[in-house]
Amino acid sequence: MLSAYPACFFKEGNGYSVIFTDLNYLATCGDTLDDALSMAVDCLAGYLYWLQKDGDTAPAPSAMDAVNIKDLAHELEVSPEGAFVNMVTVDVAEYAKAHFEKSVKKTLTIPAWLNTAALEQNINFSQVLQDALKAKLHIG
Repeated sequence: MLSAYPACFFKEGNGYSVIFTDLNYLATCGDTLDDALSMAVDCLAGYLYWLQKDGDTAPAPSAMDAVNIKDLAHELEVSPEGAFVNMVTVDVAEYAKAHFEKSVKKTLTIPAWLNTAALEQNINFSQVLQDALKAKLHIG
């Protein structure tokens, strides 16, 4: 299912800033307009994906013409010069399959005695590594 939210794009000296006012001022940026658009899709997909994972509901998107970019620019203390509103769309489920849920193979080395002990206990190496990385990174 396609999700669409208006995003405010602000031209800055070193690229573009992107703000989703409907999503608690969720923000990203890019060095070029193409980069900013790509980052906006990734940012929107990630935010909506984690809302779903947490069992939360996303707010309804505003209509593009309801977003007052001049007021936002004033609030953020940035220039409205060259700013514009664009609808950013993403199929969250498809994006997640390709970017968030895709597994990658890792090769690692552990001492032989540790491997033997883990195999004797039927330890799932992938699960242990995932759990350890999440704990180390303070996520999930």
